[in-house]
Amino acid sequence: MYLRETKRRNADGSVVRYYQLAENTWDRRRGCAVAKVVYSFGRADSLDRESLRRLAASILRVCEDDAPRGAALRSADGTSVPDGVVLRDARPFGGVYVLGAIWAELGIGRILAEQCKRAGTTQPFERAIFAMVANRALSPYSKLYCWEQWLREEVYLPSASALQLHHLYRAMDFLEEHREEVEKAVYFATSDLLNADVDLIFYDTTSLHFENDAEDADVLDSEGGVAQRGLRKRGYSKNGRSDAPQIVVGLAVTRDGLPVRSWVFPGNQSDMATVEQVKHDLRGWRLGRCVFVADAGMNSERNRRELSLGGGKYILATRLRAGDEVTKEVLARAGRYHEVAENLRVKEVLVGDGEARRRYVLCHNPLEAERQQLQRARVIAELEAELEAMKGRSDRTQRARQLMTARPYRRWLRRNGDQIEIDRKAVERDARFDGKWVLQTNDDTLAPEDIALGYKQLLRVEACWRQLKSSLRMRPVHHYAERRIRAHVTLSVLALLLERVVETRAGDTWRNALAQLESIKVVEYENGAVRAQQTTELRPGVSALLAKLRVDPPPRLHAVSPAAPPARA
Repeated sequence: MYLRETKRRNADGSVVRYYQLAENTWDRRRGCAVAKVVYSFGRADSLDRESLRRLAASILRVCEDDAPRGAALRSADGTSVPDGVVLRDARPFGGVYVLGAIWAELGIGRILAEQCKRAGTTQPFERAIFAMVANRALSPYSKLYCWEQWLREEVYLPSASALQLHHLYRAMDFLEEHREEVEKAVYFATSDLLNADVDLIFYDTTSLHFENDAEDADVLDSEGGVAQRGLRKRGYSKNGRSDAPQIVVGLAVTRDGLPVRSWVFPGNQSDMATVEQVKHDLRGWRLGRCVFVADAGMNSERNRRELSLGGGKYILATRLRAGDEVTKEVLARAGRYHEVAENLRVKEVLVGDGEARRRYVLCHNPLEAERQQLQRARVIAELEAELEAMKGRSDRTQRARQLMTARPYRRWLRRNGDQIEIDRKAVERDARFDGKWVLQTNDDTLAPEDIALGYKQLLRVEACWRQLKSSLRMRPVHHYAERRIRAHVTLSVLALLLERVVETRAGDTWRNALAQLESIKVVEYENGAVRAQQTTELRPGVSALLAKLRVDPPPRLHAVSPAAPPARA
């Protein structure tokens, strides 16, 4: 059976071609083979070529299953690849290659290898830790998924091919045991290599919840006191999961968003209670003239005293409470604002005399103040309409209760006997704070505008938290052992460090950079008696990205080995 082409010449000299599916049969009467038309496809100029390709592809699928080893492969349109070429596999390589290059450049692998040597172990902990860090950045799921599926099927990482599941868990234990030495060595190597600006250290905390209901019990000493607090505790949740046990995670970063160090605290520990531990752990690190920057949750008399020890400097936001020093002295102080930008004006206010004086910087954002005024006016207008409509309703008592508990309205309402009304004094008090925030510092060498701009960079920590919780999926936490909970956080922070280096050099987000790197794959194919693993050709945009990242192009050829013999039937 074959595809037959026939022609017909018209009176005007034009030629019309036809395609037919035909087969040759023996004609006994004529004593020769004749063509028998099985199906006519019609004129060539009106042929449905897609239908013909689908027919050819369906036939090839049947034939290729039984094709001999080394037979040429043909596409539906008849093109073919050279005889003996068999494509075996193709895996993503770009992301893990770049992460591995930066991992080596920062010396993290060398640091971990030195710690393994000091511990007297020959286990592949360095490869296991890198595999888990890369998995956090590329496809963050469980450690079981990392070993069982990701390393085996979804990424090309031959250096981790010998890892077993127990290597990953034991590497987590090893990392937690040597975490302080590793973090300090990584910080020194990173700051030297990247010339990190560590004049300002930004610190903030967040909470991570667990998918279970059990809290960790406190460990008691012989006298009945608390010798060690349990880690998983219920406390104030920053992600709305107050029903679940949690931990509090602290993170210190540079002004460039590079993580300096992380901490894990019990879930019921307040933000203020973490500062003393952070200051103690960073003492002795090569931070130079360091200014500690944190939000209002860290601002307390005890923390300010702790941060001031040893000549330490700080920039702390303050809470705006009615009747305190800030609202009575700072906000009420007369004076002109100094214009820093369209959305920032600053004014310095000194309270007290001599060594006991306190330095504040009052900041004002006119654009934000206008937005808050419009939003408050809209809410008040809605309230006035609601109160007017309630006068003729029979369920006004129930409706009044709903308004008093509704989040957008309750702060503006007050009871007047059996009625509710708008609290005009509360509206006036709130208007005083429109677009304003107050900073407190003990550094007399910084100008007010530098203090305000330095504090605004605290958003770097917020960006790091979003990255840890979104792309790196640091939460929820499924580990139970305390040492592995802490190691899980450390792995996530190491992945954040690698991502931030990529973002800083590329001038783009990690997600966009990774989208380009995913085009780099390693293809495994056989050509006759040889099996080879080869990198795909780099696209022009990818080559430019690698140049920005200061990463050499990946090797073209990874491995060559004899092809496996054909399986016997």
